[in-house]
Amino acid sequence: MKVWAKTASAVMLAGTVFVGGFGGLGLGADSGRAYAAEAVNVVRNVISVNGVGEISVSPDIAYLSIGVQTQGKTAVAAQKENAQAMDKVNKLLKATWGINEKDIQTVQFSVQPNYSYSEEGGQQLKGYTAYHTLSVAYRDLSKIGQLLDAAAGAGANSIDNVRFTVENPEKYEEEVIAKALANAQMKANAVAKAANRQLGSLLNVSLENAQPPVFYQEVAVSKAADSTGANTAVEPGQITVDTRLSAQYEMN
Repeated sequence: MKVWAKTASAVMLAGTVFVGGFGGLGLGADSGRAYAAEAVNVVRNVISVNGVGEISVSPDIAYLSIGVQTQGKTAVAAQKENAQAMDKVNKLLKATWGINEKDIQTVQFSVQPNYSYSEEGGQQLKGYTAYHTLSVAYRDLSKIGQLLDAAAGAGANSIDNVRFTVENPEKYEEEVIAKALANAQMKANAVAKAANRQLGSLLNVSLENAQPPVFYQEVAVSKAADSTGANTAVEPGQITVDTRLSAQYEMN
């Protein structure tokens, strides 16, 4: 949690302490009520607003979903065929495209039975399907389409999406938070003006319950028609980075 605070609540707390203190000095219940009312007025002079910040940045890394699905009469047969196809895909990624082993991660692996159903025969086992999907981090965004085409040629028959993001998002956090705070101040100014008051000091800024900065977008893979001889088209575009925060201001 990131919080910057000016202790407005301390004003209210001090008022409460004085109520108890003066009561002990024998000033009576009326004095206590007067100080309590003053504390309530302090709370009423606070404007609470939400701020939204947004910037657009160019991605510098993509995560590709590349997988193989195979069929077999038995689970062993389906898995064996899948392993052979995936071995070819792995060799292509590492040897031909120079992708580091640490940038290749298995995100799904399963072998599942396939059934058919008929009124006469009921449910019958028809065979098995093996699934193996990799998440591949790739940084040369201009060659993503070529890489996906090469993977398909090596046996990958399940290519779902491409997720574009930035590898070091921390360098954008300060900018997007500054925009969100500026947006919050603009709203607080509008509230104060509408109430014929003046906006005072910033009391509190909280990211505790805010939406964290978003640093990615997913795009579907668009495969060009085979008759054209064109490559798979994948365009990185730009990423919209946004965040939200809450802020409190004094109202004079």
